[in-house]
Amino acid sequence: MSFELTEDQELIRKSVAELMTKFDDQYWMEKDLAHEFPTEYYRALADGGWLGITMPEEYGGHGLGITEASLLLEEVARSGGGMNAASAIHLSIFGMHPVVVHGSEELKARTLPRIVNGDLHVCFGVTEPGAGLDTSRITTFAKRDGDHYVVNGRKVWISKAMESEKILLLTRTQRYDEVTKKTDGMTLFLTDLDRAHVDVRPIRKMGRNAVTSNELFIDDLRVPVEDRVGEEGMGFRYLLDGLNPERMLIAAEALGIGRVALDRAVRYGNEREVFGRPIGMNQGLQFPLADSLAHLDAAELVLRKATWLYDNGKPCGREANTAKYLCAEAGFTAADRALQTHGGMGYSEEYNVARYFREARVMRIAPISQEMILNYLGSHTLGLPRSY
Repeated sequence: MSFELTEDQELIRKSVAELMTKFDDQYWMEKDLAHEFPTEYYRALADGGWLGITMPEEYGGHGLGITEASLLLEEVARSGGGMNAASAIHLSIFGMHPVVVHGSEELKARTLPRIVNGDLHVCFGVTEPGAGLDTSRITTFAKRDGDHYVVNGRKVWISKAMESEKILLLTRTQRYDEVTKKTDGMTLFLTDLDRAHVDVRPIRKMGRNAVTSNELFIDDLRVPVEDRVGEEGMGFRYLLDGLNPERMLIAAEALGIGRVALDRAVRYGNEREVFGRPIGMNQGLQFPLADSLAHLDAAELVLRKATWLYDNGKPCGREANTAKYLCAEAGFTAADRALQTHGGMGYSEEYNVARYFREARVMRIAPISQEMILNYLGSHTLGLPRSY
């Protein structure tokens, strides 16, 4: 078994790391505090061709795998950009997979090249206030009206809606009590986020403030039939194709945050002197950082296995979920210990570890909570009774 990255994969990591030196901690701190989208960074990634890393070549992409995408997102997070950097491009990197696989040729031709070149921002509209993680309970409804659908409903925690021109929108076209299987009757659209019919309201939140999270109120949004992704009623099944890769990419981002937090803690431990010696000599600080290194390394190995399995067409649900769980835990713990190592200065914004801490925390919640990951492993892998 080889753990060595290929020459091309190493080049991806090196090239992205070099590009990210243009966007330092000060840049990300200012964007986060100002609640301002990192346009310069986004444009640089687009101009470098990185947004199309997994897109098919016929639409301007590179057609590479999830392993390469995970290296890209790990590196942008590890640069100090954290979740602000990762979330600004996350949906463009792999979120269009349902469209790539199930969308019409016409829909793909008019949207995917614009996503690759950075001209088109898209947000992802699934979560609803009354449904949470039980996607089958969404109530946003698309009613057929000739060659259009008329959509009404409400979505929440929609990242990048303020910047987005289009939305990948999951709706019901059959109500919950009208279907035999609870995940049937849902339809996916890639359509215009028409502000005349969609009220977008930013949510005030703890961190990752350079990229907005929003609540959407949808009132008689008219959606052309041509904007439907695949067949009516099959939307939930289309989304399932992307769940394992999404967990892997989130894991990579958490791993990147953990790495940069640990780097900053080690630097401070070597530089800061108290009682006439570097604080890193104290085992009370040194041991937790060494423990985080071990856990980050172990989590990375599971992530590499998961992406390899996916890229080689093998079952990977167990590994994808395990990678997300372990990387999120290890990344957050490393960020927490980095803040503790900095003491009172860690609680300030000067050293950026407080920002890493805030952004690493969300990885244990989104896009799926650690508890739901354990539910999956308990029931699907261990064969224990399902609890929900």
